[in-house]
Amino acid sequence: MLPIGTFLARAVQETDVPPVLPRTVAALSSWDGAGLPGDAAFAALADDLREARQRDQETGSGAIGRASARLNNDWPGFRSLLPATARRLATAQGDARQAVLAASPEWNSPAPWAAIRRAGGPVSDFHLLAVLDLKRDAGGHIAAAPPDQSIFRAVLWRTLWISVSATAIALLIGYPLAWLIATAPPRWAPWLLAGVLLPFWTSLIVRTAAWMVLLQREGVVNAALQSLRLTEGPLPLLFNRGAVLLAMVHILLPFMVLPIYASLKSLDWRLPRAALSLGASPARTFFRISLPLSLPGVGAGCLLVFIQALGFYVTPALLGGANDQMLSYFVGFYATRTVNWSMAAALSCLLLAAVAIVVGLYARLVGFEKTRTA
Repeated sequence: MLPIGTFLARAVQETDVPPVLPRTVAALSSWDGAGLPGDAAFAALADDLREARQRDQETGSGAIGRASARLNNDWPGFRSLLPATARRLATAQGDARQAVLAASPEWNSPAPWAAIRRAGGPVSDFHLLAVLDLKRDAGGHIAAAPPDQSIFRAVLWRTLWISVSATAIALLIGYPLAWLIATAPPRWAPWLLAGVLLPFWTSLIVRTAAWMVLLQREGVVNAALQSLRLTEGPLPLLFNRGAVLLAMVHILLPFMVLPIYASLKSLDWRLPRAALSLGASPARTFFRISLPLSLPGVGAGCLLVFIQALGFYVTPALLGGANDQMLSYFVGFYATRTVNWSMAAALSCLLLAAVAIVVGLYARLVGFEKTRTA
């Protein structure tokens, strides 16, 4: 729990701006966000940037670059504004306010000052709000982010929709398969069960790569369809939502089959036979007796599949298109490509919250006691 908690704490920690602009952050603490701050804030900014630039030149730490990247996430333009201001203030003389405004007229607006105050730490809700497409204005009020910066709500709903779809398809395939194994003759049941367990013995990346080979334009599926004269040319079977769902169901199917199989195996089969002997139809017997008694296994299987589907990364990244990437892809993107650990941690918190809500709903509607008895 310690490394996970340490990582998730990065979602609210501010570690880039306070070390670079400590005096500025302190001077802005009493600013109400209306108009420009006082002369003390301009003097503090000038002193902070001169010291930070000299320190970067001596140690090569790049602290100004990290601070400008963090502030740029809040107010676009800071990535060039802060280094340019530091460079021009290094040789500026005279009044600090005039020197800062001469370095860049953008300091004549309250927006960059408000961004510095919001990033002053030691903690803030900036990244947690960002993953919900929200942000704070200069007055500190929460408002919707601009449309060109609002992407994460759509990604969250996409992730939930793909996970629900994969769970539903796995249930439609997994329940009959579990029924077949549970009712199979004793000599055949172990072989059928081994066939379900076979994907566990193969690496996830290998299985995903196999689907890439099968579904590509010159792959086995397209070649078979064309050889049978069913299509005139190769179909776009790869890099779409269908390919993602197909591979996800293939990978997650055992997690649906095994709990349902365990539930059916423990079912008292005398009850369905009694219903049939009393005149109930097979369909009525199934929906009134067999299915309700196996619902704990169905609930456990759906919970396992849905939670794992929420965190899928490799399969959508390799088989899906730009509109098929899930939250985990963006966690990896911010952690490895942009090295924005705070944003990666905030997205992880969002994913963790979604899992907690699902588990809470399951405990409320089904209950874990029934799952254990299954």
